Amino acid sequence: MSGERDGEERVLVKVEETPPCPQCAGATLLLAQFPYGWTNNRGENVAGIRETVLCPCCHHGDPAAAELLALYAVDEKVTPENLDVFGGLVAAWVESVRQRTVDEESLNTEFELWQRGEL
Repeated sequence: MSGERDGEERVLVKVEETPPCPQCAGATLLLAQFPYGWTNNRGENVAGIRETVLCPCCHHGDPAAAELLALYAVDEKVTPENLDVFGGLVAAWVESVRQRTVDEESLNTEFELWQRGEL
């Protein structure tokens, strides 16, 4: 399943045979792939694809995922009857994920711990 409108980026959503959660290794409900980019040290734009999964265990406290997880709790799967609602909830969740950035301080702390052999 994917969606694209004029001038908008393509988002691919997979709801069957999704990979395990990278955090807990548990089952996931869906996988979303979307364009992602950044500016490198030379000021050039670098385009790529970012991928994320929706995990009922790891994302149960995420406000952006709450309604999507609730839909799965009630309907258990995507059907023609809930497709429009599902699409809107996925779009909102992906946009929330897209806006998240790396916590540089936490990353640097973990890197320092790794360098010292403490991680």
